[in-house]
Amino acid sequence: MERADVPGLVAVVLVTLATLAIGTWGLRFSRTTSDFFVASRTVRPGLNASAIGGEYLSAASFLGIAGLLLVGGADMLWYPVGWTAGYLVLLVLVAAPLRRSGAYTLPDFAEARLGSGTVRAACSLLVVGIGWLYMIPQFEGAGITLRSAIGAPEWAGSLVVAGVVLANVTSGGMRSVTFVQAFQYWLKLTALLVPAAVLVAVWWGDGRPGGPGGGDGWSNPVAGDGGIGLYTTYSLIAGLFLGTMGLPHVVVRFYTNPDGHAARRTTFVVLALLGLFYLWPPVYAALGRVYGDRLVTEGRSDVLVLELPRAMLDGVGGDVLTGLVTAGAFAAFLSTSSGLAIAVSGVLTQDVTSRLVNEQRGVPAFRLAAMVAVVVPVVAALLVRNVGVAQSVGLAFAVAASTFCPLLVLGIWWRRLTDVGALAGLAAGGIGAGGAAIATLAGYAPGGWAGALLAQPAAWSVPVAVLVMATVSLATADREPPHARRFLVRLHTPESLGR
Repeated sequence: MERADVPGLVAVVLVTLATLAIGTWGLRFSRTTSDFFVASRTVRPGLNASAIGGEYLSAASFLGIAGLLLVGGADMLWYPVGWTAGYLVLLVLVAAPLRRSGAYTLPDFAEARLGSGTVRAACSLLVVGIGWLYMIPQFEGAGITLRSAIGAPEWAGSLVVAGVVLANVTSGGMRSVTFVQAFQYWLKLTALLVPAAVLVAVWWGDGRPGGPGGGDGWSNPVAGDGGIGLYTTYSLIAGLFLGTMGLPHVVVRFYTNPDGHAARRTTFVVLALLGLFYLWPPVYAALGRVYGDRLVTEGRSDVLVLELPRAMLDGVGGDVLTGLVTAGAFAAFLSTSSGLAIAVSGVLTQDVTSRLVNEQRGVPAFRLAAMVAVVVPVVAALLVRNVGVAQSVGLAFAVAASTFCPLLVLGIWWRRLTDVGALAGLAAGGIGAGGAAIATLAGYAPGGWAGALLAQPAAWSVPVAVLVMATVSLATADREPPHARRFLVRLHTPESLGR
Protein backbone atom coordinates (compact mmCIF):
# COMPACT_ATOMS: atom_id res chain seq x y z
CA MET A 1 0.00 0.00 0.00
CA GLU A 2 1.29 3.47 -0.87
CA ARG A 3 1.89 6.00 1.86
CA ALA A 4 -0.78 8.26 0.39
CA ASP A 5 -3.39 5.54 0.94
CA VAL A 6 -2.74 5.17 4.68
CA PRO A 7 -4.66 8.25 5.96
CA GLY A 8 -7.77 7.30 4.02
CA LEU A 9 -7.65 3.71 5.26
CA VAL A 10 -7.13 4.82 8.86
CA ALA A 11 -10.04 7.27 8.55
CA VAL A 12 -12.41 4.63 7.19
CA VAL A 13 -11.43 2.11 9.88
CA LEU A 14 -11.80 4.65 12.72
CA VAL A 15 -15.21 5.87 11.53
CA THR A 16 -16.43 2.31 11.12
CA LEU A 17 -15.23 1.29 14.59
CA ALA A 18 -16.68 4.44 16.20
CA THR A 19 -20.02 3.84 14.48
CA LEU A 20 -20.18 0.23 15.63
CA ALA A 21 -19.07 1.16 19.15
CA ILE A 22 -21.72 3.86 19.57
CA GLY A 23 -24.34 1.59 18.06
CA THR A 24 -23.38 -1.19 20.49
CA TRP A 25 -23.55 1.27 23.40
CA GLY A 26 -27.03 2.25 22.25
CA LEU A 27 -28.13 -1.38 22.56
CA ARG A 28 -28.49 -0.81 26.30
CA PHE A 29 -31.48 1.41 25.58
CA SER A 30 -33.16 -0.79 22.92
CA ARG A 31 -35.41 -3.20 24.78
CA THR A 32 -38.83 -2.95 23.15
CA THR A 33 -40.35 -2.94 19.69
CA SER A 34 -41.15 0.74 20.14
CA ASP A 35 -37.43 1.37 20.74
CA PHE A 36 -36.66 -0.22 17.38
CA PHE A 37 -39.27 1.79 15.45
CA VAL A 38 -39.43 5.25 17.08
CA ALA A 39 -37.05 5.15 20.10
CA SER A 40 -40.18 5.00 22.31
CA ARG A 41 -40.93 8.63 21.31
CA THR A 42 -38.54 10.02 23.94
CA VAL A 43 -35.82 11.72 21.85
CA ARG A 44 -35.34 15.34 22.91
CA PRO A 45 -35.05 18.19 20.35
CA GLY A 46 -31.28 18.77 20.64
CA LEU A 47 -30.34 15.12 20.16
CA ASN A 48 -33.01 14.59 17.51
CA ALA A 49 -31.89 17.66 15.54
CA SER A 50 -28.30 16.42 15.52
CA ALA A 51 -29.50 12.99 14.39
CA ILE A 52 -31.62 14.52 11.60
CA GLY A 53 -28.63 16.59 10.51
CA GLY A 54 -26.51 13.46 10.55
CA GLU A 55 -28.83 11.45 8.31
CA TYR A 56 -29.90 14.36 6.09
CA LEU A 57 -26.37 15.49 5.15
CA SER A 58 -25.75 12.73 2.67
CA ALA A 59 -23.18 12.01 -0.01
CA ALA A 60 -24.79 14.74 -2.10
CA SER A 61 -24.18 17.30 0.64
CA PHE A 62 -20.65 16.28 1.58
CA LEU A 63 -19.26 15.54 -1.90
CA GLY A 64 -21.82 16.50 -4.51
CA ILE A 65 -22.44 20.18 -3.79
CA ALA A 66 -18.80 21.23 -4.00
CA GLY A 67 -18.42 19.33 -7.28
CA LEU A 68 -21.59 20.84 -8.72
CA LEU A 69 -20.50 24.34 -7.77
CA LEU A 70 -17.10 23.70 -9.33
CA VAL A 71 -18.73 22.78 -12.64
CA GLY A 72 -21.96 24.74 -12.70
CA GLY A 73 -21.28 27.80 -10.60
CA ALA A 74 -23.91 29.83 -8.78
CA ASP A 75 -26.76 27.92 -10.41
CA MET A 76 -25.91 24.99 -8.15
CA LEU A 77 -26.24 27.07 -4.96
CA TRP A 78 -29.93 26.28 -5.11
CA TYR A 79 -29.14 22.76 -3.90
CA PRO A 80 -27.95 23.75 -0.40
CA VAL A 81 -30.48 26.58 -0.22
CA GLY A 82 -33.33 24.22 -1.13
CA TRP A 83 -32.19 21.43 1.16
CA THR A 84 -32.13 23.86 4.08
CA ALA A 85 -35.26 25.88 3.30
CA GLY A 86 -37.26 22.69 2.91
CA TYR A 87 -37.20 22.40 6.69
CA LEU A 88 -38.85 25.82 6.97
CA VAL A 89 -41.80 24.49 4.94
CA LEU A 90 -41.78 21.36 7.08
CA LEU A 91 -41.75 23.48 10.25
CA VAL A 92 -44.72 25.63 9.21
CA LEU A 93 -46.99 23.03 7.62
CA VAL A 94 -46.24 19.51 8.81
CA ALA A 95 -43.92 18.90 11.79
CA ALA A 96 -46.23 19.26 14.81
CA PRO A 97 -49.47 17.88 13.26
CA LEU A 98 -47.62 14.85 11.93
CA ARG A 99 -46.24 14.06 15.38
CA ARG A 100 -49.70 14.44 16.94
CA SER A 101 -51.09 11.88 14.50
CA GLY A 102 -49.49 9.15 16.61
CA ALA A 103 -48.41 7.21 13.52
CA TYR A 104 -45.18 5.23 13.16
CA THR A 105 -44.70 5.74 9.43
CA LEU A 106 -46.12 7.67 6.47
CA PRO A 107 -48.34 4.71 5.46
CA ASP A 108 -49.65 4.64 9.05
CA PHE A 109 -50.59 8.30 8.78
CA ALA A 110 -52.28 7.82 5.41
CA GLU A 111 -54.36 4.90 6.69
CA ALA A 112 -55.34 6.71 9.88
CA ARG A 113 -56.33 9.86 7.99
CA LEU A 114 -58.25 8.22 5.13
CA GLY A 115 -59.27 4.86 6.54
CA SER A 116 -58.01 3.01 3.47
CA GLY A 117 -55.74 0.00 3.29
CA THR A 118 -55.28 0.62 -0.43
CA VAL A 119 -53.87 4.10 0.18
CA ARG A 120 -51.62 2.59 2.81
CA ALA A 121 -50.29 0.03 0.33
CA ALA A 122 -49.62 2.74 -2.26
CA CYS A 123 -47.75 4.82 0.33
CA SER A 124 -45.72 1.78 1.35
CA LEU A 125 -44.61 1.24 -2.25
CA LEU A 126 -43.63 4.91 -2.53
CA VAL A 127 -41.67 4.89 0.75
CA VAL A 128 -39.68 1.88 -0.40
CA GLY A 129 -39.12 3.33 -3.88
CA ILE A 130 -38.01 6.76 -2.64
CA GLY A 131 -35.84 5.19 0.03
CA TRP A 132 -34.06 2.95 -2.45
CA LEU A 133 -33.68 5.80 -4.96
CA TYR A 134 -32.02 7.85 -2.20
CA MET A 135 -29.81 4.98 -0.99
CA ILE A 136 -28.27 4.24 -4.39
CA PRO A 137 -26.14 7.43 -4.46
CA GLN A 138 -25.01 6.78 -0.87
CA PHE A 139 -23.51 3.44 -1.86
CA GLU A 140 -22.17 4.86 -5.11
CA GLY A 141 -20.54 7.71 -3.20
CA ALA A 142 -18.95 5.25 -0.77
CA GLY A 143 -17.36 3.45 -3.71
CA ILE A 144 -16.04 6.74 -5.12
CA THR A 145 -14.60 7.69 -1.75
CA LEU A 146 -12.78 4.42 -1.16
CA ARG A 147 -11.39 4.45 -4.70
CA SER A 148 -10.08 7.99 -4.24
CA ALA A 149 -8.80 7.44 -0.70
CA ILE A 150 -7.10 4.04 -0.89
CA GLY A 151 -7.45 2.90 -4.50
CA ALA A 152 -9.99 0.19 -3.66
CA PRO A 153 -12.48 -0.96 -6.31
CA GLU A 154 -15.77 0.92 -6.18
CA TRP A 155 -17.79 -2.10 -5.15
CA ALA A 156 -15.78 -2.39 -1.93
CA GLY A 157 -17.04 0.91 -0.54
CA SER A 158 -20.66 -0.04 -1.23
CA LEU A 159 -20.30 -3.37 0.53
CA VAL A 160 -18.49 -1.92 3.57
CA VAL A 161 -21.18 0.72 4.12
CA ALA A 162 -23.95 -1.83 3.64
CA GLY A 163 -22.37 -4.17 6.18
CA VAL A 164 -21.93 -1.50 8.86
CA VAL A 165 -25.46 -0.15 8.32
CA LEU A 166 -26.95 -3.62 8.63
CA ALA A 167 -25.02 -4.28 11.83
CA ASN A 168 -26.29 -1.08 13.47
CA VAL A 169 -29.86 -1.16 12.23
CA THR A 170 -30.54 -4.82 12.98
CA SER A 171 -28.93 -4.68 16.41
CA GLY A 172 -30.49 -1.59 17.98
CA GLY A 173 -33.03 -0.08 15.61
CA MET A 174 -33.99 3.60 15.87
CA ARG A 175 -32.76 4.01 19.44
CA SER A 176 -29.23 2.92 18.58
CA VAL A 177 -29.12 4.71 15.22
CA THR A 178 -30.13 8.02 16.86
CA PHE A 179 -26.91 8.16 18.87
CA VAL A 180 -24.84 7.15 15.84
CA GLN A 181 -26.35 9.80 13.59
CA ALA A 182 -25.99 12.58 16.16
CA PHE A 183 -22.28 11.77 16.50
CA GLN A 184 -21.87 11.65 12.74
CA TYR A 185 -23.35 15.12 12.20
CA TRP A 186 -20.67 16.72 14.37
CA LEU A 187 -18.00 14.55 12.79
CA LYS A 188 -19.06 15.68 9.30
CA LEU A 189 -19.14 19.33 10.31
CA THR A 190 -15.65 19.08 11.83
CA ALA A 191 -14.34 17.13 8.84
CA LEU A 192 -15.49 19.88 6.48
CA LEU A 193 -14.84 22.98 8.59
CA VAL A 194 -11.30 22.31 9.84
CA PRO A 195 -9.75 21.47 6.44
CA ALA A 196 -11.60 24.41 4.86
CA ALA A 197 -10.08 26.81 7.41
CA VAL A 198 -6.58 25.42 6.82
CA LEU A 199 -6.94 25.51 3.04
CA VAL A 200 -8.19 29.10 3.08
CA ALA A 201 -5.09 29.99 5.10
CA VAL A 202 -2.92 28.23 2.48
CA TRP A 203 -4.68 30.13 -0.32
CA TRP A 204 -4.11 33.41 1.54
CA GLY A 205 -0.46 32.59 1.97
CA ASP A 206 -0.16 31.88 -1.76
CA GLY A 207 -1.11 35.47 -2.48
CA ARG A 208 -4.85 34.87 -2.96
CA PRO A 209 -4.71 33.69 -6.58
CA GLY A 210 -7.88 33.72 -8.68
CA GLY A 211 -9.25 30.87 -10.75
CA PRO A 212 -9.94 30.78 -14.47
CA GLY A 213 -13.12 32.33 -15.80
CA GLY A 214 -16.21 30.20 -15.50
CA GLY A 215 -17.62 30.84 -18.95
CA ASP A 216 -20.96 32.34 -19.87
CA GLY A 217 -23.52 32.11 -17.13
CA TRP A 218 -21.21 30.57 -14.52
CA SER A 219 -22.36 33.13 -11.95
CA ASN A 220 -25.90 33.56 -13.30
CA PRO A 221 -28.40 31.36 -11.42
CA VAL A 222 -30.97 31.42 -14.23
CA ALA A 223 -28.70 30.96 -17.23
CA GLY A 224 -29.94 29.05 -20.24
CA ASP A 225 -31.39 29.35 -23.72
CA GLY A 226 -35.05 29.78 -24.53
CA GLY A 227 -36.16 29.81 -20.88
CA ILE A 228 -34.84 26.32 -20.20
CA GLY A 229 -32.40 27.58 -17.58
CA LEU A 230 -35.16 29.54 -15.83
CA TYR A 231 -37.44 26.50 -15.83
CA THR A 232 -34.66 24.24 -14.53
CA THR A 233 -33.89 26.61 -11.66
CA TYR A 234 -37.47 26.99 -10.49
CA SER A 235 -38.20 23.30 -10.91
CA LEU A 236 -35.16 22.48 -8.79
CA ILE A 237 -36.33 24.95 -6.13
CA ALA A 238 -39.81 23.42 -6.07
CA GLY A 239 -38.47 19.88 -5.79
CA LEU A 240 -36.06 20.67 -2.97
CA PHE A 241 -38.39 22.95 -0.98
CA LEU A 242 -41.34 20.57 -1.13
CA GLY A 243 -39.53 17.24 -1.26
CA THR A 244 -38.07 17.44 2.24
CA MET A 245 -41.41 16.81 3.92
CA GLY A 246 -41.91 13.67 1.85
CA LEU A 247 -38.60 11.98 2.54
CA PRO A 248 -39.36 8.88 4.63
CA HIS A 249 -36.13 8.96 6.65
CA VAL A 250 -36.74 12.61 7.60
CA VAL A 251 -40.42 12.23 8.47
CA VAL A 252 -39.90 9.14 10.61
CA ARG A 253 -37.61 11.07 12.94
CA PHE A 254 -40.44 13.41 13.94
CA TYR A 255 -42.34 10.44 15.31
CA THR A 256 -39.52 10.02 17.86
CA ASN A 257 -40.23 13.39 19.54
CA PRO A 258 -42.27 13.38 22.77
CA ASP A 259 -44.92 15.79 21.37
CA GLY A 260 -45.73 18.33 18.66
CA HIS A 261 -44.00 21.22 20.44
CA ALA A 262 -40.78 19.21 20.60
CA ALA A 263 -41.14 18.41 16.88
CA ARG A 264 -41.28 22.13 16.07
CA ARG A 265 -38.27 22.88 18.28
CA THR A 266 -36.38 20.05 16.60
CA THR A 267 -37.06 21.51 13.16
CA PHE A 268 -35.89 24.97 14.25
CA VAL A 269 -32.59 23.57 15.52
CA VAL A 270 -32.16 21.53 12.32
CA LEU A 271 -32.39 24.74 10.28
CA ALA A 272 -29.51 26.21 12.27
CA LEU A 273 -27.36 23.06 12.01
CA LEU A 274 -27.87 22.72 8.25
CA GLY A 275 -27.18 26.40 7.66
CA LEU A 276 -23.89 26.07 9.54
CA PHE A 277 -22.84 23.03 7.52
CA TYR A 278 -23.73 24.43 4.10
CA LEU A 279 -21.44 27.43 4.56
CA TRP A 280 -18.45 25.23 3.70
CA PRO A 281 -19.02 23.36 0.41
CA PRO A 282 -18.90 26.66 -1.56
CA VAL A 283 -15.48 27.32 -0.01
CA TYR A 284 -14.18 24.05 -1.46
CA ALA A 285 -15.71 24.89 -4.84
CA ALA A 286 -14.08 28.33 -4.90
CA LEU A 287 -10.68 26.89 -3.97
CA GLY A 288 -11.23 24.10 -6.50
CA ARG A 289 -11.44 26.64 -9.31
CA VAL A 290 -7.90 27.70 -8.39
CA TYR A 291 -6.24 24.41 -7.47
CA GLY A 292 -8.46 21.62 -8.81
CA ASP A 293 -9.73 22.75 -12.18
CA ARG A 294 -8.28 19.58 -13.79
CA LEU A 295 -11.02 17.55 -12.06
CA VAL A 296 -13.58 19.23 -14.33
CA THR A 297 -11.75 18.24 -17.52
CA GLU A 298 -11.27 14.70 -16.15
CA GLY A 299 -14.95 14.39 -15.21
CA ARG A 300 -14.10 13.78 -11.54
CA SER A 301 -15.68 16.79 -9.85
CA ASP A 302 -17.40 14.54 -7.26
CA VAL A 303 -14.03 13.90 -5.58
CA LEU A 304 -13.07 17.58 -5.23
CA VAL A 305 -13.49 17.59 -1.44
CA LEU A 306 -11.34 14.46 -1.15
CA GLU A 307 -8.50 15.54 -3.44
CA LEU A 308 -8.26 19.28 -2.77
CA PRO A 309 -6.18 18.99 0.46
CA ARG A 310 -3.31 17.17 -1.29
CA ALA A 311 -3.58 19.48 -4.31
CA MET A 312 -2.96 22.48 -2.03
CA LEU A 313 -0.74 21.07 0.70
CA ASP A 314 2.21 18.67 0.42
CA GLY A 315 3.45 16.16 2.95
CA VAL A 316 1.89 15.17 6.26
CA GLY A 317 -0.44 18.18 6.37
CA GLY A 318 -2.16 17.19 3.15
CA ASP A 319 -2.37 13.56 4.29
CA VAL A 320 -3.97 14.47 7.62
CA LEU A 321 -6.56 16.74 6.02
CA THR A 322 -7.32 14.08 3.41
CA GLY A 323 -7.90 11.55 6.18
CA LEU A 324 -10.24 13.97 7.94
CA VAL A 325 -12.43 14.68 4.91
CA THR A 326 -12.46 10.96 4.07
CA ALA A 327 -13.77 10.27 7.57
CA GLY A 328 -16.49 12.87 7.10
CA ALA A 329 -17.50 11.49 3.72
CA PHE A 330 -17.71 7.95 5.05
CA ALA A 331 -19.78 9.15 8.00
CA ALA A 332 -22.17 10.77 5.52
CA PHE A 333 -22.79 7.49 3.73
CA LEU A 334 -23.24 5.57 6.96
CA SER A 335 -25.62 7.99 8.65
CA THR A 336 -27.91 8.63 5.68
CA SER A 337 -28.01 4.97 4.69
CA SER A 338 -28.88 4.05 8.30
CA GLY A 339 -31.78 6.51 8.39
CA LEU A 340 -33.13 5.29 5.07
CA ALA A 341 -32.74 1.67 6.12
CA ILE A 342 -34.75 2.36 9.30
CA ALA A 343 -37.54 4.08 7.36
CA VAL A 344 -37.79 1.42 4.66
CA SER A 345 -37.47 -1.41 7.19
CA GLY A 346 -40.32 -0.01 9.27
CA VAL A 347 -42.67 -0.03 6.29
CA LEU A 348 -41.56 -3.46 5.08
CA THR A 349 -41.98 -4.87 8.58
CA GLN A 350 -45.56 -3.70 8.91
CA ASP A 351 -46.67 -4.67 5.42
CA VAL A 352 -44.46 -7.59 4.29
CA THR A 353 -42.01 -9.36 6.58
CA SER A 354 -44.26 -9.50 9.65
CA ARG A 355 -46.48 -11.85 7.67
CA LEU A 356 -43.52 -13.99 6.60
CA VAL A 357 -42.41 -14.64 10.18
CA ASN A 358 -45.96 -14.66 11.62
CA GLU A 359 -45.17 -11.78 13.94
CA GLN A 360 -46.81 -8.36 13.91
CA ARG A 361 -44.22 -5.57 14.07
CA GLY A 362 -41.78 -7.74 15.97
CA VAL A 363 -37.99 -7.44 16.11
CA PRO A 364 -37.31 -10.57 13.97
CA ALA A 365 -39.58 -9.19 11.24
CA PHE A 366 -37.80 -5.84 11.47
CA ARG A 367 -34.38 -7.46 11.06
CA LEU A 368 -35.52 -9.42 8.01
CA ALA A 369 -36.91 -6.21 6.52
CA ALA A 370 -33.60 -4.44 7.15
CA MET A 371 -31.79 -7.09 5.14
CA VAL A 372 -34.11 -6.50 2.17
CA ALA A 373 -33.97 -2.71 2.62
CA VAL A 374 -30.17 -2.64 2.29
CA VAL A 375 -29.41 -5.46 -0.15
CA VAL A 376 -31.64 -4.26 -3.00
CA PRO A 377 -30.12 -0.74 -3.34
CA VAL A 378 -26.60 -2.13 -2.93
CA VAL A 379 -27.14 -4.40 -5.93
CA ALA A 380 -28.64 -1.47 -7.86
CA ALA A 381 -25.67 0.75 -6.98
CA LEU A 382 -23.28 -1.90 -8.30
CA LEU A 383 -25.22 -2.07 -11.56
CA VAL A 384 -25.95 1.65 -12.09
CA ARG A 385 -22.77 3.69 -12.53
CA ASN A 386 -21.74 7.22 -13.44
CA VAL A 387 -24.91 8.93 -12.22
CA GLY A 388 -24.12 12.19 -10.41
CA VAL A 389 -24.56 11.82 -6.65
CA ALA A 390 -26.37 15.15 -6.21
CA GLN A 391 -28.47 14.54 -9.32
CA SER A 392 -29.70 11.18 -8.00
CA VAL A 393 -30.66 12.72 -4.68
CA GLY A 394 -32.39 15.59 -6.49
CA LEU A 395 -34.55 13.08 -8.33
CA ALA A 396 -35.54 11.43 -5.05
CA PHE A 397 -36.62 14.86 -3.78
CA ALA A 398 -38.69 15.41 -6.93
CA VAL A 399 -40.54 12.10 -6.45
CA ALA A 400 -41.17 12.87 -2.76
CA ALA A 401 -42.41 16.37 -3.61
CA SER A 402 -44.80 14.98 -6.21
CA THR A 403 -46.35 12.33 -3.97
CA PHE A 404 -46.09 12.72 -0.21
CA CYS A 405 -46.03 16.52 -0.17
CA PRO A 406 -49.57 16.84 -1.63
CA LEU A 407 -50.79 13.96 0.54
CA LEU A 408 -49.42 15.47 3.76
CA VAL A 409 -50.43 19.07 3.09
CA LEU A 410 -53.95 18.22 1.96
CA GLY A 411 -54.33 15.47 4.53
CA ILE A 412 -53.36 17.81 7.37
CA TRP A 413 -55.07 21.02 6.23
CA TRP A 414 -58.04 19.98 4.01
CA ARG A 415 -60.94 18.01 5.42
CA ARG A 416 -62.40 17.00 2.04
CA LEU A 417 -59.52 14.78 0.92
CA THR A 418 -60.77 11.29 0.02
CA ASP A 419 -59.08 7.95 -0.43
CA VAL A 420 -59.83 7.87 -4.16
CA GLY A 421 -58.47 11.40 -4.60
CA ALA A 422 -55.32 10.53 -2.66
CA LEU A 423 -54.73 7.42 -4.79
CA ALA A 424 -55.24 9.35 -8.02
CA GLY A 425 -52.85 12.11 -6.95
CA LEU A 426 -50.20 9.68 -5.75
CA ALA A 427 -50.44 7.82 -9.05
CA ALA A 428 -50.19 11.00 -11.11
CA GLY A 429 -47.22 12.37 -9.19
CA GLY A 430 -45.51 9.03 -8.75
CA ILE A 431 -45.77 7.97 -12.37
CA GLY A 432 -44.80 11.42 -13.63
CA ALA A 433 -41.79 12.15 -11.41
CA GLY A 434 -40.87 8.48 -10.96
CA GLY A 435 -40.90 7.83 -14.68
CA ALA A 436 -38.70 10.88 -15.26
CA ALA A 437 -36.27 9.67 -12.57
CA ILE A 438 -36.06 6.17 -14.05
CA ALA A 439 -35.48 7.55 -17.55
CA THR A 440 -32.74 9.88 -16.26
CA LEU A 441 -31.00 7.13 -14.28
CA ALA A 442 -31.19 4.86 -17.32
CA GLY A 443 -29.21 7.45 -19.30
CA TYR A 444 -32.02 8.78 -21.47
CA ALA A 445 -31.15 12.45 -21.94
CA PRO A 446 -32.77 14.15 -24.93
CA GLY A 447 -31.86 17.70 -25.72
CA GLY A 448 -33.91 20.86 -25.34
CA TRP A 449 -37.12 21.06 -23.38
CA ALA A 450 -37.68 17.31 -23.30
CA GLY A 451 -34.40 16.78 -21.46
CA ALA A 452 -35.13 19.62 -19.01
CA LEU A 453 -38.60 18.28 -18.21
CA LEU A 454 -37.17 14.83 -17.48
CA ALA A 455 -34.13 15.98 -15.51
CA GLN A 456 -36.15 18.39 -13.33
CA PRO A 457 -39.78 17.19 -13.24
CA ALA A 458 -41.00 18.86 -10.03
CA ALA A 459 -42.28 22.06 -11.69
CA TRP A 460 -44.90 20.09 -13.62
CA SER A 461 -45.32 16.89 -11.60
CA VAL A 462 -46.16 18.61 -8.27
CA PRO A 463 -48.97 20.81 -9.69
CA VAL A 464 -50.37 17.84 -11.60
CA ALA A 465 -50.44 15.72 -8.43
CA VAL A 466 -52.11 18.46 -6.36
CA LEU A 467 -54.68 19.21 -9.05
CA VAL A 468 -55.57 15.55 -9.60
CA MET A 469 -55.75 14.84 -5.84
CA ALA A 470 -58.03 17.82 -5.16
CA THR A 471 -60.23 17.41 -8.25
CA VAL A 472 -60.86 13.69 -7.75
CA SER A 473 -61.54 14.26 -4.03
CA LEU A 474 -64.21 16.85 -4.87
CA ALA A 475 -65.71 14.48 -7.42
CA THR A 476 -65.89 11.70 -4.80
CA ALA A 477 -67.14 13.81 -1.90
CA ASP A 478 -69.36 10.93 -0.72
CA ARG A 479 -66.19 9.03 0.24
CA GLU A 480 -64.97 11.69 2.68
CA PRO A 481 -63.96 9.80 5.84
CA PRO A 482 -66.56 10.27 8.60
CA HIS A 483 -63.81 10.77 11.18
CA ALA A 484 -61.96 13.45 9.14
CA ARG A 485 -63.11 16.45 11.19
CA ARG A 486 -62.25 14.77 14.48
CA PHE A 487 -58.86 13.65 13.14
CA LEU A 488 -57.96 17.18 11.99
CA VAL A 489 -58.90 18.58 15.40
CA ARG A 490 -56.48 16.09 16.92
CA LEU A 491 -53.71 17.12 14.51
CA HIS A 492 -54.05 20.84 15.24
CA THR A 493 -54.74 20.81 18.99
CA PRO A 494 -51.62 21.54 21.10
CA GLU A 495 -50.89 18.88 23.69
CA SER A 496 -51.22 21.43 26.51
CA LEU A 497 -54.87 22.04 25.58
CA GLY A 498 -55.48 18.32 25.25
CA ARG A 499 -54.25 17.76 28.77
